[in-house]
Amino acid sequence: MEPPQSSEPSEPSEPHVHSHSHSHSHSHSPQLTHTVADGVATVRISNPAKRNAMTAGMWRALPELLGQLATDEAVRVLVLTGEGPTFCAGADISSLREPGEAPQSLAVRAEEALAAFPKPTLAAVRGYCVGGGCQLAAACDLRFAEEGALFGVTPAKLGIVYPSSSTRRLVSLVGPAAAKYLLFSAELIDTQRALRTGLVDEVLPGAELGKRVAEFTRVIASRSQLTQAAAKEFATGRTDRDAHWEEQARGSGDPAEGVAAFLERRAPRFTWTT
Repeated sequence: MEPPQSSEPSEPSEPHVHSHSHSHSHSHSPQLTHTVADGVATVRISNPAKRNAMTAGMWRALPELLGQLATDEAVRVLVLTGEGPTFCAGADISSLREPGEAPQSLAVRAEEALAAFPKPTLAAVRGYCVGGGCQLAAACDLRFAEEGALFGVTPAKLGIVYPSSSTRRLVSLVGPAAAKYLLFSAELIDTQRALRTGLVDEVLPGAELGKRVAEFTRVIASRSQLTQAAAKEFATGRTDRDAHWEEQARGSGDPAEGVAAFLERRAPRFTWTT
């Protein structure tokens, strides 16, 4: 988890990006906001005065919000993003000195809640994605980034031990060597290196990230939730419920509907929900 670094160069953002931000949000207290539309829940990290750094209150709020969205049948896919031209610059350094639960354990709880979200998740990244912000992005299923975004895993700047669960997740995503490079150095990497290592799935020109995320989440929302839920569980290494998923498939009617729709050259109407 990394506080915003005032000594870092100004963010390489495109002028148009500011159209995504809401000027009045600068007067708001740090918060998580969300909207649900067309099957897509969009959760925004909003603390623009500190490059969307996560406060202790925001870390605590995320698992509860995710719990609500997980049981909302209108939600088929979740997008995590930042308010305005940056994703998240890590943990708000002032919250490291607050009494109460350590920010690191709050961050891990939030990360685990995001990783356990039962539906597909996608991080839409602009600007800085650093420390706890990168931790959250890594806990999503997929990451799409705008050109010019910067990624870093930075506990070595603060003398903090990065949690074992977070380290394993990073290793499974980028491999041991790239994970060590990030953790040992705390250096920021650009989108091209992030793409090469597998930290990012797609890199888009600045004006196209929002459009591409909307297009791709629309595709995900149209696909079988049954297939997605089983695939997500199996991909995390849990493979002891094959019989459960076979039973779900038999009872759902989705496989028969998928085949019928294919043969009839129409869009399938899948009915299984998490």
